[in-house]
Amino acid sequence: MKHLQNVPLKNYCTFRIGGVAKDIFFPETPQELAEIVLRHRAENTAFWIHGGGANTLFPDDEILLPVISTSEMTACVRDGGTVRAEAGKTMDAWVLECLRDGLGGIECLSGIPGTLGGALYMNAGAYGHEISDHLVYVTILTKGGRVIDIPKAECGFAYRQALALREAVVLAGTWELPQSDPSPLLTKRKEILARRKEKQPLEFPSAGSVFKRPTGAYASQLIDQAGLKGLRVGGAQVSEKHAGFIVNVDNATCRDVLELVEICRKTVLERFGYELELEQCLCPFCPDHK
Repeated sequence: MKHLQNVPLKNYCTFRIGGVAKDIFFPETPQELAEIVLRHRAENTAFWIHGGGANTLFPDDEILLPVISTSEMTACVRDGGTVRAEAGKTMDAWVLECLRDGLGGIECLSGIPGTLGGALYMNAGAYGHEISDHLVYVTILTKGGRVIDIPKAECGFAYRQALALREAVVLAGTWELPQSDPSPLLTKRKEILARRKEKQPLEFPSAGSVFKRPTGAYASQLIDQAGLKGLRVGGAQVSEKHAGFIVNVDNATCRDVLELVEICRKTVLERFGYELELEQCLCPFCPDHK
């Protein structure tokens, strides 16, 4: 499989932040992904599974642990309303292909960046819909090294989480989508993309919503009401357009972003009593990685 060395990770995430990775591997099939994961496990070597980097913050320094990218795993097979797609398939490209084929139920997921593997791992969603809505099962590599299909009901899906996938490696997903006329589906997609452009700071690099929605409130509103909209640390800024986003406005570093995250958490807790939970993933060796 393709193996690159000394790669700037800022080119592999939507935040455009990150140091240099010593090694990145690019398996092309679920079988190759399972093979390299099992090899590293047998050697007792830590590794990082990387998808589209749309919800990831990498550290500024060199990353010595191997990075395994799913970006070459993009196969997608459709049979009637049944769709099976591999983990590295870009989510928005998958949505568009399905809608063009008259397969609906996923229009509101238009414009979400990243890959299907990452989307399933965190149960990504928008506008009241989630990637798990029409899911049949997820194909995973278990911690014990078996490749199995987990039915949707056993995945433990909840708001921005899938409990049964936490220690697994997502290989693919299979959905059963309702069939329809493509025209209204594509019209709905255009409406969703326009709404995203209007409400979100898509003109700057970011990793999407920074915090999960707390019970009974919205993180963006709490941050805005705390007077933090537009606050800047180094090259990172709480978006002036949407306070739920931290954007990279001028060569921001990982530490810039983490400092803003901590300011938002502390201020919202002190002002309103809400503890904001991070939605984004911190790569191992990030400062304050949990």
